[in-house]
Amino acid sequence: MREIKHWLDGAAVEGTSGRRLPVWDPATGEQQAYVVAATKAETDRAVASALKAFPAWRAASLSRRAEVMFRFRELVDANRKEIAALVSAEHGKTVADAAGEVARGLENVEFATGAPHLLKGGYSEQASNGVDVYSIRQPLGVVAGITPFNFPAMVPMWMFANALVCGNTFVLKPSEKDPSVSLLLADLLRQAGLPDGVFNVVQGDREAVETLLAHPDVQALSFVGSTPIAKAVYEAGTRAGKRVQALGGAKNHMVVLPDADVNSAADAAVSAGYGSAGERCMAISVVVAVGAVADPLVHAISERIGRIAVGPASDPAAEMGPLITREHRDKVAGYLSEPGTAEVVVDGRDAPVSNGPGFFLGASLVDKVSTDSPLYTDEIFGPVLSVVRVDSYDEALKLVNDNEYGNGTAIFTRDGGAARQFQYDVVCGMVGVNVPVPVPVAYYSFGGWKSSLFGDLHMYGPEGIQFYTRSKVVTSRWPDPATSEVDLGFPKVR
Repeated sequence: MREIKHWLDGAAVEGTSGRRLPVWDPATGEQQAYVVAATKAETDRAVASALKAFPAWRAASLSRRAEVMFRFRELVDANRKEIAALVSAEHGKTVADAAGEVARGLENVEFATGAPHLLKGGYSEQASNGVDVYSIRQPLGVVAGITPFNFPAMVPMWMFANALVCGNTFVLKPSEKDPSVSLLLADLLRQAGLPDGVFNVVQGDREAVETLLAHPDVQALSFVGSTPIAKAVYEAGTRAGKRVQALGGAKNHMVVLPDADVNSAADAAVSAGYGSAGERCMAISVVVAVGAVADPLVHAISERIGRIAVGPASDPAAEMGPLITREHRDKVAGYLSEPGTAEVVVDGRDAPVSNGPGFFLGASLVDKVSTDSPLYTDEIFGPVLSVVRVDSYDEALKLVNDNEYGNGTAIFTRDGGAARQFQYDVVCGMVGVNVPVPVPVAYYSFGGWKSSLFGDLHMYGPEGIQFYTRSKVVTSRWPDPATSEVDLGFPKVR
């Protein structure tokens, strides 16, 4: 059976621990490969490799680093189909969905190619008599990324493209559930001219994560995952003196006002609720139907669900694939077993594909969900869309703002004033107006509020550059030696 290896010092390396972790084919339920979980010594080796490579990579010119990113961008673009196919094979999402993931990751690589501009500092001439002051941004050193299973290509590119172009070296610990694409990206970086040791990959699980969190040579760490683990990673990393950005879970609400176009809102709810089988931190998992729009909206959504083609990525007609593991599929299906007072309008367990091989579950719709139900309180991370009915805009807003998560939200309305008021009032990091999945373009930054983010800086974009660098301010003076004198007072600027 195929072993998925580590990437150390510019080459694929077999694991030595003997502790095998299975990689499943979600469409068939069969094991297709395995990773050998990294030992502490192997993870230490990855950090040591990155540390050794750092001085030379940091000294490389901005033009040289940008050149590598340009070449990497071209290689990713040329290999889109291969990358998407690999993502589909291990994650289970459709090829079209995987191709979209690659495209969004590529956008961040394109942003990173602008490093010569992005890393410009500021300069103030004559801040005092004969004194100039300027700021510069410098890399941190060795940084690490711990990435989730749901976007095995995109999220790593969100992290390492900015980190590398800023002059850092990088250690990636991808999800053990779909890790192969990490090696393909590593090889493309090598082909692009990235020096050996600048980018390393360690396969594994908690042991590798804990080693990276505790390692004194790792200066910063980026994480994407569930909120409990994000909080633990943030606390452990900051306790060890590291800079940490840890993106957690979400419960994204889509507020539909009575004046909204029902068909457009239903299209958006289905697209955002069931895309990638709901395994997205930006998926819409709650539709908040305000007033009289509820009945026609629920009817329109349920009507569309029946037209969703669920199947393996190998089926060109498939629009939604399986979930990542059998355990996760069964956990998601369990929410439909005890809906409480809610009404299960469409039960995905009844879909024919749900009873075949693989980890499939049909799209599900649950209406009249109460806010104390697990259907509402839990991040289900699957193709289950809940509808909560409220009477007013104020009630809908309170629902969103009172929720512990603050990742993404959306409002559907024809009223520009209501939309503007919503984006002003809502306590959430990313807001869509008639846009159901408001993932920012690469030249903005991605991240939520409240329990959806631990740390001060969001991911990629300008804040990504800020996260992977630190500012240094230089005050300089080149005086005439004849004017030099002792002055014990506070420095004068006037």
